[in-house]
Amino acid sequence: MRRALAVLAAVPLIFFAAACGSDTATTSGSQGAGGGAAGVKVTGNLGAKPTVTISGAPATKSSYQVIAPGTGPEVKSGGQVIVNLTVYNWDGKHNAFQGSSYDTKQPETIPVNEQLPQVLRDGFTKVKHGGRLLAVMASDSTQQQAQATQAAQPTKVFVIDVVGAPPEPLKAATGKETGDSIKGVKVVSPGGDKAPTLTTKTSEKPSKELVVKTLIQGTGQKVQAANTLTVHYTGKIWGTDKEFDSSWTKGQPASFPLSGVIQGWQKGLVGVPVGSRVVMSIPPDLGYGAQAQQNIPANSTLVFVVDVLSAY
Repeated sequence: MRRALAVLAAVPLIFFAAACGSDTATTSGSQGAGGGAAGVKVTGNLGAKPTVTISGAPATKSSYQVIAPGTGPEVKSGGQVIVNLTVYNWDGKHNAFQGSSYDTKQPETIPVNEQLPQVLRDGFTKVKHGGRLLAVMASDSTQQQAQATQAAQPTKVFVIDVVGAPPEPLKAATGKETGDSIKGVKVVSPGGDKAPTLTTKTSEKPSKELVVKTLIQGTGQKVQAANTLTVHYTGKIWGTDKEFDSSWTKGQPASFPLSGVIQGWQKGLVGVPVGSRVVMSIPPDLGYGAQAQQNIPANSTLVFVVDVLSAY
């Protein structure tokens, strides 16, 4: 999803870059309302951007510390959690600040699953909603990624404030079929929770403007520009029927801030009620333009069928 729909917000990309491909990190126990790991001190009020002081040589083993346990519901393994992230590089010299969702005013949604390093999965089991977790992600947690890229990731420091959990998304679009369509594009909706079939093999010329048609009219709240969405989608190239990305194929929906994806999505999904299924034809200037992407040639018109499962 991130590769196909453009770069999302910087902070979660940093987070997942550091977190990718690890189950080997070690953990440490919890602390009270303030503190930190060796070399890292975290202060400041919960619900606000923390103050982080880093000293000494970078840690070589990953760890977590519970700064504040929280008093709300527990974080559920296998679910998703909304967090505010504050991120630093720990190089022992500059210890540069990398970003904070408190600055962007857009909390991020993280899936608590096997894609996270063990140290983070363990840490999340020790905090509740309203809590604060410190995680130090050292070379042991990025070992597999370093092997794949031949470049080791620097040690990173994350202060993670657990805001809550996103609303339970729908399984698929639900509502009344409209009978609407885009000329040259065919979508077959089999009903229930099954994926729709998108066909874009056509001799028709694509519109130079964004075209959005509602196939199933949902009845939920309307999407706003500042929302984080959970969607199922399939994306193909106009005229070739070439699929370049699909959450249905991956077996799980995708969640992302609408403000972080390509303009065609931002313009096309605002105002769409949750529960809807839409098909969008996105011209190059609202997609990737003249810059080729993996599996997407330059100047491609993109076609997406999208089920809007939740918005918050």
